[in-house]
Amino acid sequence: MNNGFLPISKADMEERGIEQLDFVYVIGDAYVDHPSFGHAIISRVLESHGYTVGIISQPDWKKEESIARLGRPRLGFLVSAGNMDSMVNHYFVSRKRRPTDAYTPGGETGRRPDHATVVYGNLIRRTYKDVPVIIGGVEASLRRLAHYDYWSDSFKRSILLDAQADLISYGMGELSIVEIADALDSGIHVKDITFIPGTVYKTKDISGIYDGLRLPSFEAMRDKPELYAESFRLQYENMDSCTGRHLIEEYPREVYVVQNPPSRPLTMDEMDGVYELPYMRAWHPSYQEKGGVPAMAEIRFSLISSRGCFGGCSFCALTFHQGRTIQARSHDSIVREAELLVQEEDFKGYIHDVGGPTANFRHPSCEKQLTSGVCHGKQCLFPKPCGNLKVDHNDYLMLLRRLRELPGVKKVFVRSGIRFDYLMEDEDDTFFRELAEHHISGQLKVAPEHVSDAVLSMMGKPQNAVYERFVKKYCRINEQFGKKQFLVPYLMSSHPGSALKEAVELAEYLRNLGYMPEQVQDFYPTPSTISTVMYYTGMDPRDGRPVYVCRSPHEKAMQRALIQYRNPKNYELVYEALVKAGREDLIGFGKSCLIRPRAGTEGFKRYDGKRAEQNTKKKKPKKTIRNVHKKKKNGGKGEYHEWK
Repeated sequence: MNNGFLPISKADMEERGIEQLDFVYVIGDAYVDHPSFGHAIISRVLESHGYTVGIISQPDWKKEESIARLGRPRLGFLVSAGNMDSMVNHYFVSRKRRPTDAYTPGGETGRRPDHATVVYGNLIRRTYKDVPVIIGGVEASLRRLAHYDYWSDSFKRSILLDAQADLISYGMGELSIVEIADALDSGIHVKDITFIPGTVYKTKDISGIYDGLRLPSFEAMRDKPELYAESFRLQYENMDSCTGRHLIEEYPREVYVVQNPPSRPLTMDEMDGVYELPYMRAWHPSYQEKGGVPAMAEIRFSLISSRGCFGGCSFCALTFHQGRTIQARSHDSIVREAELLVQEEDFKGYIHDVGGPTANFRHPSCEKQLTSGVCHGKQCLFPKPCGNLKVDHNDYLMLLRRLRELPGVKKVFVRSGIRFDYLMEDEDDTFFRELAEHHISGQLKVAPEHVSDAVLSMMGKPQNAVYERFVKKYCRINEQFGKKQFLVPYLMSSHPGSALKEAVELAEYLRNLGYMPEQVQDFYPTPSTISTVMYYTGMDPRDGRPVYVCRSPHEKAMQRALIQYRNPKNYELVYEALVKAGREDLIGFGKSCLIRPRAGTEGFKRYDGKRAEQNTKKKKPKKTIRNVHKKKKNGGKGEYHEWK
């Protein structure tokens, strides 16, 4: 086995003595051979099973020869848009183009097309009409059945059809891709590969599917969005390898798209094997002149300890991609990877993160999940923690202790999301205390998302009272250690269920805290989330109830501005929002007010006159009234802003 980078040219193939590759992997990202990149994992897994793989990174989709530079593969093309959906990668929620692309050399934009999986698939099909095309990655995984596309504001077919592909390998893909490769290598025609878990295929004959669940047809859902909500509920309930059924979606001309049940979760030994393959742990040397790939900076000295999430947030697509069952690596495997980091020339002694989608999830939420699968119609943490929930941080704590004791390691930080409601369920404070003492670099990022319980219910998040209890405990523990470590709360505006009333409620909460967040996330309707279904259909797919949806760009701007009401640039939007919400009581000079009246209005004149009179009596020079707000940035150090 060659431990260098995989071939990216004919010259590389010749150097390795390869006349024809088994697979050519077309990717929308730069080629980075690191286990945080999906293309690296899939290609190395195939290599470990004896298959040769070459990489075509960011081909020129306007030139057919760009897809042919490694020749015709023996078994098939693999296609992925990259680590992100290409539309999320390209656009802000406002649909304005992002100025940089962290997954492209030098952060350059324009190196991949919109809807990259579809464009690459069609490019291959024009060039090699009869070679199997297998698509995967986040973009294909989350668009595997009919779905709402926010950027075109339209209801789209399964990406399998639009990309002219033969199969989708959905989810993380390590198990299904090897089964696909073995089936093709044994001579089975790609159209007959209909039996592999974790795949989606198209067919005109569904007579052999005995446990199939018929979803509403594509045309019916396009005409009646409420049917899409029903379809999504059925999909959501069949995302478990133990209980999932075959899902059948009908298209015109008697074409059916069939989703097989998900692949089973990886065992700990299998997870170890995946992350200990011979990755180069670097971007391809050809990118050096452009300064490399920016995305590497975030993950180079971080460790992945687990995958999957039983948190069940409505706006998160993890359930549809990685699943709700936690899969974890062994301590020994993670320590071995940490020892590799210590040996790297640029390592300064700091491991930036140890975690996964949720850092403090290291085991399934209950024993039942391993044999019976996850519950239908019931979440582990929402609306309240399940009575069967296993709350135990000991395993994660022991891992962190081992890592911080390694020679050459100064600090081990936890920067992945901490699920604070799960942490609050732990009666043993040992992990909480050691987290504060050893693993926070001045500030801890958490995701309360909102304060209105009505909105939090739509989000699948715990009530605000849980977060408030967490904040008090966090402050108390930090005081005991004599530390001033801040909380950085992620907040979201315009989520389904949030009207101006709820946005004002959030602004008042921030006023009481004396805190203005530097960053606010406007709700982004990405494919295959409960929240996106709410946005498109106006109903909650979980129970069919109607949901208020903020679709107006102007109202979205007002809700966002309310969260940052102290920013002078937001004054007009905040003023308009408060008037529309009937909350003029928050416009004034009192302590409870968010903003002052407009200059020249009666309220402003009264105050200005009264102030002038007071200044005359006191015979003091007139001064500009200022409120200096200290921004808690970089652990509370530096940067003061004055708001006139």
